Parts: sequence; structure tokens; C-alpha cells
Amino acid sequence: MTSSSAGAAAASPGTIRKVLLAACAASSIEWYDFFIYLTAAALVFPALFFPADIDPVAGVLASFSTAAVGFFARPVGGVLFGHFGDRLGRKRTLVIALLLMGIATTLVGLLPTYSTIGIWAAVALFVLRICQGLAVGGQWGGAMLLATEYAPPDKRGFYGSFAQVGVPVGLVLGNAFFLILAAVQTPEAFNAWGWRIPFLASIVLIGLAMYIQLRLEDTPAFRRLQERQQEAQEEGDGAQQRSPVLQVIREHPKQILLAAGAFFVVNGAFYVMITGMLDYGTRDLGLSRSAMLTAVLISSVAQILMLPAWSILSDRVGRRPVYLAGAVLLGLWAFPLFWLVDTRNIVLITVALLLGQLFLSMMYGPQAALFSEMFSRQVRYSGASIGYQLAAVFAGGLAPIIMVWLLDTTGTSFSVSLYMFAMAALTFFSVYLVTETYEGEMAEDVAEEEGAATKG
Repeated sequence: MTSSSAGAAAASPGTIRKVLLAACAASSIEWYDFFIYLTAAALVFPALFFPADIDPVAGVLASFSTAAVGFFARPVGGVLFGHFGDRLGRKRTLVIALLLMGIATTLVGLLPTYSTIGIWAAVALFVLRICQGLAVGGQWGGAMLLATEYAPPDKRGFYGSFAQVGVPVGLVLGNAFFLILAAVQTPEAFNAWGWRIPFLASIVLIGLAMYIQLRLEDTPAFRRLQERQQEAQEEGDGAQQRSPVLQVIREHPKQILLAAGAFFVVNGAFYVMITGMLDYGTRDLGLSRSAMLTAVLISSVAQILMLPAWSILSDRVGRRPVYLAGAVLLGLWAFPLFWLVDTRNIVLITVALLLGQLFLSMMYGPQAALFSEMFSRQVRYSGASIGYQLAAVFAGGLAPIIMVWLLDTTGTSFSVSLYMFAMAALTFFSVYLVTETYEGEMAEDVAEEEGAATKG
């Protein structure tokens, strides 16, 4: 029995509950902070932080570009926090990421706008978005490993889904906040100060970080790794430890690239559906802000239930069958998705987004377990984080911008459907090459050969 599974078996039910709730809460509030920026970038930032005399499309692109900066910072955060997560521990590194996100998001809520300080408003927004990107780049690996490294082998998918569920929970919280504010405030009050409230509320993340630091132990796998390192030192093994980041890049580059490819359509299609659709529905189709937010909200609530269900299935039949089926179905659904959205019927739009999230959940649910099983514990935080965040740059970070550009250039949503289909094909190919690992113990040592995570 590996240390991971042994530790899970030794942990009390109360400890397991605290770990899973902490992983879910940390992920939920962190993603809430990240998503409220995207919602505000689509709905209010173009007018508040950029010159009023620029073209509306240019304003949206400028706003989405500051949002994209957060995605470009995510791999840097993955590298930085991955290094310390594999060296100092999952828990301590997760706490630092949560503190960084809480402070940066709260400061966004305090920023003066373009009308007050001119271009410096956009510069400050840019810097704080970078901090958000660094934080979320480190958070996912910590929350995911907190859950999966406590899990017994036959429940890694289910345990890992607690970190994954944080994404739709965070999105629901953020969108619900904006929806309620838009309902109880006039548009003038919302644009003047109401949009700040969701950002200021993120200060609770600091309290959660303190709870995790004070009340939880690090994962069994990391504690066992520390014990082995200490034993080696006591036995006189003075070999200098290599950087986990450099080690995983040098020894397992294919695993990193396959992990990035596996996440590509999950991340890209997700941001098309939750961010790009808000702009497309309100600006191009003339639908109300509340109607589009409601459609996104309903589909995200459904995803909260879908993620654990698909994860449990992956514990029984394997990660790859569930993941591959999701890639195929989402790629094919990209076309009916926009046919239904283009009807301007809010019921059909909600159905379109709900089914899109259903197929996406078939991949995102088992992903935490899949990624944790692809890397040995010495480099697990680094490898999983880099693969995840590398895809975030080119998939999620660029998706809303590419969507706006495609719609403006081609004049048809069919071009966006083709874009989603291409992303799904890349993900299918990547997951097809990943070796199935769900039935074994979590890897103590992924084979030294570079192709160990690939078939054949």
C-alpha cells in the first residue's frame, strides 16, 4: 500500500470531512474571485476602466485582454507554487495562494476608475489581474492534491471532484451576486458602485486561509516524502535536491504536454460558455444582462451535481473512457449549441448551455485524479500545475478574445463552433495517448522513460 492510500485509511472520518470541505471551499472562493473579474470584464469594465470614446468592440477587447493577462500569469503561478508545493508542502503553499488572491481581489473592489485617474486605472487593473492569475495558478494544484492524496485508490476520482466542484460553485456565487445586485439596483447605481461589492466580499478568503493553516495537516503523501528525505539526510546522503519544476520538465515533458492537451477544450469551451456568451448574448443578440446571467447560472448549478457523478463513474470504468466520451460529445455539441443560442429564446439558450456543461463535466470531473496519477509525488504539484495552467493560457485565456474576433470577422457563430470542435479534437488526441491509471496505486515513481505516460 502506498503512503497516500495508507494515510487515507489512517485518517479519521472527521479529518477526511474537513479536508474535503476545505478543498472545496478553497477552490470555490478562489474561483469566485477569478470569475467575478471575468463577469465584470464582460459587463462593466469596458465603460469604467477604458476611454469612453473608443469603439465598443475595442473596449470589450481591451477589457477581455486584461482578463487574459490573468491566464498568462497562471503558468508562472503554476511553476512558482509548484516548486514550493513539492518542496514545502501542499497545505502551506495553498494558504499563500489563497492569501494572494484574497488581497488582490479586494483591491480591485477599491480601484478608482478611468474618469478619476485616467489610464492608471487600467494599469492598476492589469497588475491586480496578474496577481489573481499567479494565485489561481498555484491554488488548483494545492486544493486538488489536498483531496486526492488523502483518497483511497478506489475513490480518487470522487475525492478529487471536491476541488473540481469549486469551479461551478465559484461561478454560481459570482453570477448570483451580480444577478441580485442588478435586480435590486438601478443600472446607474450598479455601474457607479454596486459592481464593487462582490470584489470586496472576497476578503473572507483570508479567513479561510488561516483556518487551513491552523486546523489541517499536510497530505499523507507529502509527509511520507518528508520522512524519506529526512532519513536520507540522517544516513549521510548529501546529494543536493533538484528543483521539482526543472526535474519534471526534464524527465516528463510528454506528460506535461499531454496534460495541457487534455485540459484544452475543457478550459477553452468553458470560457466560451460562461464569458464569451455573456458578451455575445447582450451585445450581439440584444438579450438582457439578467437573462444571460440566469442561463449561465442554471447550467453551472447543474454542473455541481454532474462533476461528482462522472468522477465516481471514472473510479469504476476508468478515467479515459469517460474523458474521451466527453471530448467527442462536446466537440459535436459545439454546433447545436450556437444554433440554439442564436434563436434568442432564453429557454433554448439555457438548454444549450446546460448540455454543454454536461459534456464538459465528463472531462473536468475525473481530471484531478487523472493529473495526480500522471506524476510521482516528488513532482506532482509542479507537473499537474504546469500542465493545467499551460493550457489555460492558450485555451481559456484566449477563448473570449478569439470568439469576439471570429464573430466580428466572419459575422457568423458557425466559426466559433468550428473553433470549439478543433479544441475538442486536440483534447481527444491527447487523452487517447495517456495511459489508464485508475486501478493502480497512485504513482510512487512514474517510470523514468520519457514516454511512460503514453501508450505503447
